[in-house]
Amino acid sequence: MSRPVSVAITGGIGAGKSEALAAFARHGAATVSSDQIVHHLLKQPEVRDRVIGRMGYGIVDDRGEIDRGALGMVVFNDPKALVWLEKLLHPLVAAEYLEWRDQLGRLENPPRLCVTEVPLLYESGGEKRFDKVVVITAPTKLRRSRSLVATEERESRLLPDAKKVKRADYSFKNTGSLEELDAFVASVVRDLTA
Repeated sequence: MSRPVSVAITGGIGAGKSEALAAFARHGAATVSSDQIVHHLLKQPEVRDRVIGRMGYGIVDDRGEIDRGALGMVVFNDPKALVWLEKLLHPLVAAEYLEWRDQLGRLENPPRLCVTEVPLLYESGGEKRFDKVVVITAPTKLRRSRSLVATEERESRLLPDAKKVKRADYSFKNTGSLEELDAFVASVVRDLTA
């Protein structure tokens, strides 16, 4: 089995992690976001039922699915509920990611890179599962202008950018154009696949 080099992208809310992930995909990497994995997990009956059992039916939409916006409102207003949800989901997300990575390695022509967006990478101790880490940063004012969600309460739980950058293999201050971000990603891809 030839496992791809595994890369995590992390950074603050609105820094440009999703755009960086899309750039890695354009440059040939297999990609998945932790958010996609969570979305998949919340549709699994055993996970869905546990979350509804703890959070109540107010988080369920007309189709019987978990409304992620309603769930977000609950957990970001109830720190104990957030801790409970993270304790449930983080190990499941890690297991799903590792299975995805292993499946890629079993392909006839596996990709050379697999890249995952992980917002709470350092905060959850997840960096141990990756070969390399990319941190995307941007000034607070710019990040807030890019984000539709309230950032202040959520970011108080995050490791400061300066500490993330020190621990990362690559970092990029995302204050320019998408082309500049793409060029940075292309340079990382070249470095990791040389």
